[in-house]
Amino acid sequence: MSDVTRHTATGPLLQLSGIERQFPNGTRALRGVTFAVNPGEVHGLVGANGAGKSTLIRIIAGADRPTAGVVHWDGRPLAWRSPRVARDSGLSTIHQHIPLVPTLSVLENVFLDRGGLLRRRRDLPAAFDALCERVNYSLDPSALVGNLPIGQRQMVCLFQALASGARMIVMDEPTASLAFAERQVVFDVVRRLSAAGTAFLYVSHFLEEITDLTDVVTVLRDGRVVVSEPTSDLDEQDIARAVAGRTLFAVEHRASPRAAEGAPVLLDVRGLSTAGGIRNLNLTVRQGEIVGVAGLLGSGRTELVRAVFGADKRTGKVTVDGVEVAGNPKAAVAAGLALVPEDRAAQGLFPQLPIWKNVPLTDLPAVSRYGIANERREKERSRRAIRDLGIVANGPDSLPGELSGGNAQKVVFAKWLYTDARLWMLDEPTAGVDVGAKAEILQLIRDFAGRGQGALVLSSEFQELIAVCTRIVVMRHGRIVAERDPRATSEEELIMLANGIDRGVPTQREQNGHA
Repeated sequence: MSDVTRHTATGPLLQLSGIERQFPNGTRALRGVTFAVNPGEVHGLVGANGAGKSTLIRIIAGADRPTAGVVHWDGRPLAWRSPRVARDSGLSTIHQHIPLVPTLSVLENVFLDRGGLLRRRRDLPAAFDALCERVNYSLDPSALVGNLPIGQRQMVCLFQALASGARMIVMDEPTASLAFAERQVVFDVVRRLSAAGTAFLYVSHFLEEITDLTDVVTVLRDGRVVVSEPTSDLDEQDIARAVAGRTLFAVEHRASPRAAEGAPVLLDVRGLSTAGGIRNLNLTVRQGEIVGVAGLLGSGRTELVRAVFGADKRTGKVTVDGVEVAGNPKAAVAAGLALVPEDRAAQGLFPQLPIWKNVPLTDLPAVSRYGIANERREKERSRRAIRDLGIVANGPDSLPGELSGGNAQKVVFAKWLYTDARLWMLDEPTAGVDVGAKAEILQLIRDFAGRGQGALVLSSEFQELIAVCTRIVVMRHGRIVAERDPRATSEEELIMLANGIDRGVPTQREQNGHA
């Protein structure tokens, strides 16, 4: 926890009282959330994916409205009409995906809200210099933001918030993509500004950041506040237990049968490294295995499968069934690798093309005649996929963008279902789907293993990994740091391992850097 002297005030700057949010489909994202943030306080907000953090941030930022409850700002009840109104009132939000204009300079981005007023532009350099002095951090005001490393872009966002007159700044996973040195800069700035009276709502998966930086921590679970206490009264294990302490898990806890130790190796990765942070990583997946990859944002999970698939440049060696695979997607598909990406809308589907155009995309030769895609064959394959996967749609002419999250995800699976896929690499395969679709997707993964195929499942929902995987590896900072048997671990332990807290002794395989 920060050791600076805190600014004191007579009452909370932000007070949330009984905040509820129910969506039209019946989902209750928030259930009576109540807590306060005081001036000069660094208030940590923690919770697993789906706990309600993003919905709460949208409400605080003015991008969404609660179904019930009251937001008090500086003692007055209000409902922001837009993020601009919230910003003008002194509350600024720095989102995880940094919303800057890459073609504009640092100076132009910092004072974006003042654009167009030529009489003021002469004053901006002096105002920028004052910000640098206040934060004790220097940026080149003429540099194009698109040319800056991510750490400096994060600082531009912070300058932008301060330039708008922010009395409180919401920071959503501000260090997820930052290197160690860049993280320390962010921490120093937060400590310095909070000591001068600026309040922070600091959202992070990294428990060591929460314990080191914050004054108070609030834990959300299933849309409810389960802990809201001074950070000094908690340790990382307390917080991990609060994050993981579900009393009910909707997906059946039925781990897949473990692959025989002597089963042939399907995927073998040796010395894998990338510019994105993967460092000398070794990994094997045997036939019939479902290997889970647990890790926090920025751990390198997505970079791992993108590198194996050849979507990102890599060094090291990747073999499938004993044959080395070149580092490009065409070679990966030919070798039997299937990739279901995390962002299905942007990377897995063409939402405005019908199902019958999406499903055959990875296997066009099979639905073509004389090198030209055949509509009849494409529609036949799509009807088969709708039937085999239970996709709820009006037919192959339906658009994926019109389907529920679970049914859209099944369309992504269908693209690979009738190919020669040997190993499925699944990045957050159940994200944004309902409980029923979750269970169906996890059963589909079990079916792959039952047919002798393999699966590499990346998920922030560690409880799902325990439910479906035959083995779990934990990633941190681009490396595999631990391996666990799903039958002998817990969500709490996986959270702690992902945060670098290991209460046990590593196995010999882990010590050797193998998984």
